[in-house]
Amino acid sequence: MIRRSAVAGSFYAGTRDRLRLQVEDLLPREVTRERAIGVVAPHAGYVYSGRVAAAVYSRVELPETFVILGPNHTGLGAGAAIMTYGQWETPLGAVRIDADLGKAILAHSSVLEEDHLGHLREHSIEVQLPFLQYFERPFTFVPICLFSHEYAACQDVGQAVAQAVQEAGKRVLLVASTDMSHYISREEATLKDRKAIDAILALDPEGLHRVVRKEGISMCGFHPTTAMLVAAKALRATQADLVMYTDSGEVTRDLQEVVAYAGLVIR
Repeated sequence: MIRRSAVAGSFYAGTRDRLRLQVEDLLPREVTRERAIGVVAPHAGYVYSGRVAAAVYSRVELPETFVILGPNHTGLGAGAAIMTYGQWETPLGAVRIDADLGKAILAHSSVLEEDHLGHLREHSIEVQLPFLQYFERPFTFVPICLFSHEYAACQDVGQAVAQAVQEAGKRVLLVASTDMSHYISREEATLKDRKAIDAILALDPEGLHRVVRKEGISMCGFHPTTAMLVAAKALRATQADLVMYTDSGEVTRDLQEVVAYAGLVIR
């Protein structure tokens, strides 16, 4: 199966040459890379959140395999949808799904379902790919799209990912795709998001899940981020760093209704 791009030409440039130039312009220069277990990266249009995502991917060594977990904004498909075969296309080319790793994750989970529909129009995973493709190094990935918000589901997925990665015996970077607070003032977003970011920095998946629910933080990918943290801890992560935090007001100059973006590295 070939999963065609759903947001090329809207969230990011729609042609190969323009997209390469767009990513190149976003990437910081002369940044030292470090080995990481996971990252948190945003998924808005590149004009808004691209610099945050680029800063994150410039900070980490890029392995040959990724597990990318994103939220399901569309409501289509299974509550916890994984694809274990096929390719995803962007203007920069096709990226193959790691079938062996995907099938292992699916086998270890009681909530994940093989489901293409949940991924069909969802942008949160797709927009990560051009940042990885830009460097023209071959890689494979496993896409996991979550609509289910319950902590037990996040825990199940995270544990399944960790177990499969351990059994694979190769380096894998875990990517949690999320934006932070939506359509509130910059002042309120900064205060609320700090609570979620502190839980991520503490490597506390249950704490993140709890504070987002308790404080009503409109972090659209808190559940894939929770699952990623569960997996990262099982893979012996010990530290997290905030790379960048910003919001759409930097572009629109509207500080009363912003969408905020955070980038973090988990080691």
